[in-house]
Formats: sequence, C-alpha cells, structure tokens
Amino acid sequence: MHDNEQTPNDVLPDNFTSLDEFLAFWDTHSSADFEHSMEAVAVEVDLTSSQAYMPVAKDLLSKVRVQARRQGVSSETLVNLWLQERLTAAG
Repeated sequence: MHDNEQTPNDVLPDNFTSLDEFLAFWDTHSSADFEHSMEAVAVEVDLTSSQAYMPVAKDLLSKVRVQARRQGVSSETLVNLWLQERLTAAG
C-alpha cells in the first residue's frame, strides 16, 4: 500500500448518526490519522467569566443537592435563588 492510500477504517465519516457512533469511532481512531482531512480554523476564546466560585462545606452541599433534586433544579440554581432571596430581604 502506498503512503497516500487509505483503508476503509481510515475514512473519516461525513456525519455520524448518533453520539454513540461518534464516540465508538473516536475510541478506535486517532485524530492524528486524519490531519490530511483537517482545515485550519480561526477561533476566538473569551476566558472572562461572570461567575465566581466559592467553596461550600461538604455537609451543606449534600443538603443543597437533596433540596435541589426535590425542587427539580440544579444545585447552582438553588443556591443562587437562595442568595438572591436573602440579599433582597436584607435590603
């Protein structure tokens, strides 16, 4: 086989029919094998965030998670709602 010949396993599909198919393909292939098919793209990344992260005691976090599940929201949403309520009440 010549350097520029591909086997059927070396062909990068145009589309995947499911996420499972996508994951199965990349579990058995390396992107390095497809460099010849890749195009350079310009990417702009903004690393600024409007979020701040604060540590929460483990025992409190487990209670928050239980309460969030009961209310059908994420832990982050529940904590933000509670903080907003407290700050509004504090005036």
